[in-house]
Amino acid sequence: MEKKRLFKYMFTALIAVLFLSSCSSRKSFSKQKTTLNLMQTSDLTTLDNTNQATMSEFSTLTNLDEGLYKLNSKNEVVPAIAKTIAKPTNNGKTYTINLRKDARWSNGDKVTAQDFVYSWRRSVDPANKPVYTYVFSGIKNADAVIAGKISPSKLGIKAIGKYKLEIILEHPMQSFNKLVTMPVFLPQDKVFVQKIGTKKYGSNAKYTVSNGAFKITKWTGINDSYLLVKNKYYYAKKRVKLNKISYTTIKDDNTAYNLFKTNKLDDATVSGVVAQGLQNNKNLKKVSRAWTYYLQVNQSKGSPLANAKLRKAVSLVINRKELTQKVLGDGSTPAGSFVSPKTAIDPTTGKDFSTETATSMQSNVKEAKRLWKEGLSEIGKSSVTLSLIAEDTETQKKVAEYIQSTVQSNLSNVSVKVQNLPAKSLSNKKTAGEFDLSLWYWLADYADPINYLGILTTGNSMNPGKYSDSVFDSYLANAQTAKTKSIYWANLRDAEKKLQKTTGIVPLYYVKEDHLVQSGLSGVVYHTAGFADYTRSYWK
Repeated sequence: MEKKRLFKYMFTALIAVLFLSSCSSRKSFSKQKTTLNLMQTSDLTTLDNTNQATMSEFSTLTNLDEGLYKLNSKNEVVPAIAKTIAKPTNNGKTYTINLRKDARWSNGDKVTAQDFVYSWRRSVDPANKPVYTYVFSGIKNADAVIAGKISPSKLGIKAIGKYKLEIILEHPMQSFNKLVTMPVFLPQDKVFVQKIGTKKYGSNAKYTVSNGAFKITKWTGINDSYLLVKNKYYYAKKRVKLNKISYTTIKDDNTAYNLFKTNKLDDATVSGVVAQGLQNNKNLKKVSRAWTYYLQVNQSKGSPLANAKLRKAVSLVINRKELTQKVLGDGSTPAGSFVSPKTAIDPTTGKDFSTETATSMQSNVKEAKRLWKEGLSEIGKSSVTLSLIAEDTETQKKVAEYIQSTVQSNLSNVSVKVQNLPAKSLSNKKTAGEFDLSLWYWLADYADPINYLGILTTGNSMNPGKYSDSVFDSYLANAQTAKTKSIYWANLRDAEKKLQKTTGIVPLYYVKEDHLVQSGLSGVVYHTAGFADYTRSYWK
């Protein structure tokens, strides 16, 4: 009996120890696995979605806020703050959208129809110095408001009560539902913004509120790290498994890789030499993006590259295959058009739009030299010095050096001066037109060629190179007002071909984004167009 009793006590004690150990382990595991460590390649400068359009801003806003609609894991448009996907009336020109009543801002305020009206008006108000205005074109009176001809209050959006919106277009827009998934169409808490002032809004964590799964903390507006914490007012907070997302700005690939190896980054992007050596790594995930790197070319009056022959010569000397394979080595591919592959299938032909419109990606140094000589003669100069500006990231430094070397070694009487600058300084220089070539990129916000081509129309705020071609503009105008798919896609094809023929920009390569992802991370939605959504991610 004593032995049985002793065994019983020992067994009970063992179970208790195991139980406590299990609880302790689970507690430790849970604590460790409810935070996600991510990186940005450039500093976050603002979270005011009405007057900026940087990658760090948009990628952060994707995980902070929700608009009317969002994209699911299949890149399909689904409701977010809207209760359902609205069907247009009035021959496709009027959208009446009912909003959910349980959506709240991170300060507890309710998300209302007026918050959308307020934000959209700010996004087209010239007084706010917006940079992403062209996407509003097609919404009633948007162009006139942007031009400063009429008040922002005349924009075709109004609140009908507290939870209903009416949006009126000037013409049917086939891409409208995809369009409004962009961060620029997010709402803003009108009461909060007006209380603190529009100049302060989005400048740091204290002056920012969000309506999505997380809210931002520990961001001063100038520091290179910040934290997203779970928003207790989020209507779907039970579906959010993470408690925190920690962001750090990392511009160097080696640093990103080392932080990943030491478990200080859970999802790291790498490129160049670092990516080349990791192509067989078990943690490597290749993500297809609707993302094109290109050279913006300053075509303002008096600029040397306003000459079409000189622009074409620069494009022809670049060996894109060498650039992608030897300089990048991360799976990125040579670009023969502005619109990247897998952005959209042309429904009228059944072909990938990028593929069907691309021109030759082969370099032609002999032809480039001929054009360069003729171009210099036409502008009356024997030599030129070109300024090439780029961001101060590791990748852009390498690409800029390659462009500099290639142009100088293949074309005569030219010097290329490179400046690698922080994102804000780069933006300021472009706005001031202080460049000849600017290394830049376009990451599609929604999966439609018009999202690329539309930024290059005359006078567009996203067109610092001042490319201007009346025929190109007419193709875009025809597409925007097209009543049929055939007219829409035919004009987009013509616009892409015209852009290439006139060398409005110099396409370089299509990004294949390399991610190092810690095993066990699941639920991340890597959108081809737009930005990665981590709001439903979790650890297995």
